[in-house]
Amino acid sequence: MDLEALAQQLIRALRGRRSQVAFSRRLGFKTNVAYAWESGRRWPTAALTLRAAARSRIDVPAALARFFPSAPAWLRDVDVASRPGVARVLSELRAQVPIVDIARRAGRSRYAVARWLSGAAEPRLPDFLRLIDACSLRLLDFVALFADPTLLPEARDPWKMLQAHRRAAYEMPWIPAVLHALELREYAELPAHVPGWIASRIGIGAAEEAECLEVLEQSGQIRRRGKRLVSGTAIAVDTRQDPAAERRLKSWWAKVGMDRLAAGSPGQFSFNVFTVSEEDLERLRELHRSYFRTMRSIIASSTPSERIVVANIQLFPLDSESGS
Repeated sequence: MDLEALAQQLIRALRGRRSQVAFSRRLGFKTNVAYAWESGRRWPTAALTLRAAARSRIDVPAALARFFPSAPAWLRDVDVASRPGVARVLSELRAQVPIVDIARRAGRSRYAVARWLSGAAEPRLPDFLRLIDACSLRLLDFVALFADPTLLPEARDPWKMLQAHRRAAYEMPWIPAVLHALELREYAELPAHVPGWIASRIGIGAAEEAECLEVLEQSGQIRRRGKRLVSGTAIAVDTRQDPAAERRLKSWWAKVGMDRLAAGSPGQFSFNVFTVSEEDLERLRELHRSYFRTMRSIIASSTPSERIVVANIQLFPLDSESGS
């Protein structure tokens, strides 16, 4: 995607039915800055963009809470439409991923990215979008918090494709495992693709393997290189868009874990039933969120690809709330 064009279209969407002059004045400017932004002559900062979204009656903290894997506690107390707030948002998304990796993904210098992440400087809107993409791989979902992607020419087709991938993830939950199997070093060392090799490696049927590969190839996520299949465009699918479908998907992967446990397969299958204070329960929840973020950062930088792994993370109260 052309992120400069996307930035222009996003500003136009936030303006809505207001004139450029009226929108500029609503943001506190005496000049027609909206025209400069929408024409690509100048760019608003990330904080100013979020402020514009708030002025367009979007609950920005609530929107960001939906975007994070787990809403961080600080989100209630930090003004995200400020330079420190933007830095906090980006740092939360970055987790433990090295700055050099973020800079490489964003196509910007490590020095500039470090200053943006620390709050010493603030990215303009196109670079803010690049950082969101580099830190989360979910730029389209971020844009969708503030505007309908189908109404943004630059985002329309990629959004439709993402939605198709999302539906496939719900209906064919083995797809991500099949995709990751193609990244394994052992697969890369095969002289040619062997039908059934992936199925035997991850424990599914050959027909299911073939069906998943067909969907992946049709969607452009894999392609043929010589006699083998290789990963194509990486697409991060956020399944939280459909809570009911997400619950079914989580239940499905939990059942996979139960089946492997019952079969005596290797893995970490542990439990602990305990009592704890409400305050310490919240500390444990934050510990789980921190663990998940750290796990993702390790995964992002891990090489070579040698094993396919599922992490089922559960923490829940067994009892009902007091007085309920």
